[in-house]
Amino acid sequence: MEASLNDAQLLDTQRAFDSVAADYDGPRGNNELIQRMRTTLWDTVCHEVPAGSQLLDIGCGTGLDALEFAHRGYQVVATDWSPAMVGRTRSRAAVAGVESNVVAMHLGVQQLDQLQESFDGIYSNFGPLNCAPDLAAVAEQCARLLKPGGKLVFSAMGRICPWELGHYALRGRFRRASVRGTRGPAAVGMNKHTIWTYYYLPREFYRAFAGQFSLESYRALSLFMPPPYLVDRYRRRQHWYERLGRLDDKLGAFPLLRDMGDHFLIVMRRR
Repeated sequence: MEASLNDAQLLDTQRAFDSVAADYDGPRGNNELIQRMRTTLWDTVCHEVPAGSQLLDIGCGTGLDALEFAHRGYQVVATDWSPAMVGRTRSRAAVAGVESNVVAMHLGVQQLDQLQESFDGIYSNFGPLNCAPDLAAVAEQCARLLKPGGKLVFSAMGRICPWELGHYALRGRFRRASVRGTRGPAAVGMNKHTIWTYYYLPREFYRAFAGQFSLESYRALSLFMPPPYLVDRYRRRQHWYERLGRLDDKLGAFPLLRDMGDHFLIVMRRR
């Protein structure tokens, strides 16, 4: 029964992302707050994994990250549970002329056992792992696929986002404000579909990986800066919010503060 429920939730999530794949890079691709977080992951991966290495992208979306790493000299296997997103990644790689560096596969996070390659680094950006029904199974597969000493660099949605709590609570939308506190999968709407989402504190997330990986570091993303869906607010007072962004850069890795934010960035090493 539980497996059937997980399968149904995964299909709901797949349909949600399929439904937005065609124009997913419209407002998101031009969103300065998203790009700020994206660049942090790019720079972290490049710091942790030497150029020329083989990378696995879990939940590649339309391929923006995979193409960036291809341009930086990496070989990337880009996977996603949404076939429409995989199609966008393949098209983008062809247009950019990096097809030899990017292999895009229709493969969900729950299907990593189908991969046989070995990787120097594995990354996932903007929360695909929040949609994994069994994070411990993902950790097991990552340990199998990653070479000893290899790095995981994951951006995941956190459980405590002060901006989100304040934004919705001030509008009287208390149920929406409390979504991240849900134990188990939370139903998050997108384009009249449902994305089943699990929220974590960073240490809570790491527990699933602790048996095979050591925790190198983690930090908050968009703690002082507003989350991406408030980009219009950011644009009205951009210079002021950039000051908050500098606080993110300076203080985001501090104890307690690093446990909050719209997302967190976590780095782990294969033992």
